[in-house]
Amino acid sequence: MESFYTIQGEGHYSGRAAYFIRTGGCDVGCVWCDVKESWEAENHPDTSLETLLSEVNTTSTDFVVVTGGEPAMYSIENLVIALQNEGKEVAIETSGCYPLDAKVDWYCFSPKKFKKPVPEAYEKAHELKVVIFNKSDFKWAEEHAEKINSECFLYLQPEWSKEEQMLPLIIEYVKNNPKWKISLQTHKYMNIP
Repeated sequence: MESFYTIQGEGHYSGRAAYFIRTGGCDVGCVWCDVKESWEAENHPDTSLETLLSEVNTTSTDFVVVTGGEPAMYSIENLVIALQNEGKEVAIETSGCYPLDAKVDWYCFSPKKFKKPVPEAYEKAHELKVVIFNKSDFKWAEEHAEKINSECFLYLQPEWSKEEQMLPLIIEYVKNNPKWKISLQTHKYMNIP
């Protein structure tokens, strides 16, 4: 769908310079998705691997984030290997609904209620990032945290349009459950893509 150099705004690597590769196509259907224009893959022309590598290498980044849409819908192994061969650390942001065919350096697992994750997502995750839209999402987050591998970082992130309402609840929840950390969409505060 698009690719651009920016600052990672959320999760474990918040604040780190990152080149984003956003795939078109998603069948998860989150009602609060902030990139609904990514859902229809046919609306976005294909970009060659060579073009993507060239664009990434015009920047000084050592970190590439493959996101979506839902990037695990596709085979991304060739892309990941090519980026790693160029000395880039590669992260994926995924709902975990599909098996991943590539060995990424960082697996950010953000499960959604609209489509069930595959079991491997819990094993591969380096970071579990749960978006909090309603009070019931805390219980849902804990259900996923129980299944995750022991090395995984746990993050609660307010859904942007309800941040004012949900962030105070998240703050209290993290104070009472310190295994969790707070993730904010800092790129939106900074007004950057």
